[in-house]
Amino acid sequence: MFNQESLARARSIDAKLAQGTAGPLAGMVIAVKDVICMKHKTVTCGSRILEHFESPYDATVIGRLNDADAILIGKTNLDEFAMGSSTENSAYGVTLNPVDESRVPGGSSGGSAVAVAAGLATAALGTDTGGSIRQPAALCGVVGFKPTYGRVSRYGLVAFASSFDQIGVFSTTVADAALVLRVISGHDPCDSTSVMLPVPDYAASLTGSVRGLRIGLPKEYFTPALNQEIRDGIMGKVDFLKKSGATVKEVSLPHTDYTIATYYILTTAEASSNLARYDGARYGRRAAETHDLIEMYTRSRSEGFGDEVKRRIMLGTYVLSAGYYDAYYRKGQKVRRLIKKDFDRAFQEFDCLVTPTSPTTAFKIGQKADDPLTMYLSDVYTVSANLAGLPGVSIPCGTDHQGLPIGLQILGKQFDEETILRVADFLEKKR
Repeated sequence: MFNQESLARARSIDAKLAQGTAGPLAGMVIAVKDVICMKHKTVTCGSRILEHFESPYDATVIGRLNDADAILIGKTNLDEFAMGSSTENSAYGVTLNPVDESRVPGGSSGGSAVAVAAGLATAALGTDTGGSIRQPAALCGVVGFKPTYGRVSRYGLVAFASSFDQIGVFSTTVADAALVLRVISGHDPCDSTSVMLPVPDYAASLTGSVRGLRIGLPKEYFTPALNQEIRDGIMGKVDFLKKSGATVKEVSLPHTDYTIATYYILTTAEASSNLARYDGARYGRRAAETHDLIEMYTRSRSEGFGDEVKRRIMLGTYVLSAGYYDAYYRKGQKVRRLIKKDFDRAFQEFDCLVTPTSPTTAFKIGQKADDPLTMYLSDVYTVSANLAGLPGVSIPCGTDHQGLPIGLQILGKQFDEETILRVADFLEKKR
């Protein structure tokens, strides 16, 4: 279905190009993570519970891409309901890293990262709840950009954790990410969390210079737990930034140790609430031959959800339950505020922060599948941006001794996507 539609759309865009009326993304081939709604297309979220569900409408970002004359080539695989760091949790199979097919591509937006890394698409849409764009971008060796929370409409995005989720972009170059980001950004009356701010010309921020910028290195992100080759690759880029006129200093984000725990308390609570709607009664999978309502609910959800989604629903239900709400959820919200204040203080002195994206390069398929805690720690350097609502980008930063990509992360102030795009583009062009 996509093939015929895409070819027909390409022909119509050719005609617009000939007439000089084509949009800013004319002919750009873009893949879409299968958690974003496209009218009359299935949106499975990588789950059996939605395996035959067809969206009745387009997400706002899809409408904006179509208006800009992009060619939407197809949907990409993901960890079920965007819950995972390896794209091994999909009901439709494991996604392979194109650099080494014995390894994971990262997650949850692994399919989108692979589509770009393998040359199947020029760019791809993903979602980032705790690193789900930046971490797979690092593991696959592409650019992955997460905008500020509220910069891009979430209307038509199937929710995992509503106060964390943000749609963003994968691409092979920072310039392409800037082009797509400008198209999909902006206020949307259908999304009460989208911010009514003007959208800058992101491409104009790619000045080719970092002179005068103040760049911070969070000391908590460069601990002995960080792979040495990743450290060396990033510090090589840091030295280059210094030589190019940027000021680089160490900074402390003292509540960093609490980010993973806080993230998994709050996101599982939101997931428990958001996923309650999948009950077999209204849409999605319904278990056959049930005898009463409770059995229908129980069997529909048991058959439809995978193990990781069930784990997070149970965790979230627990932290929201009577007697535990104050001890876990309320305290988690207070710590989230402390983490945000750490960044606020840092950005009084610095224009952006440079960190690793992932503590390791791509790991073997199955290596962490039976150890959820170790898997969760794959996002140790990325979840803080979601807790604080900050923009972040991962760019390629060389390879390790096995030829596996290393990712460098740049974090910026809220709604200052231009600065991190500027630094990312500079490093990309000078590598």
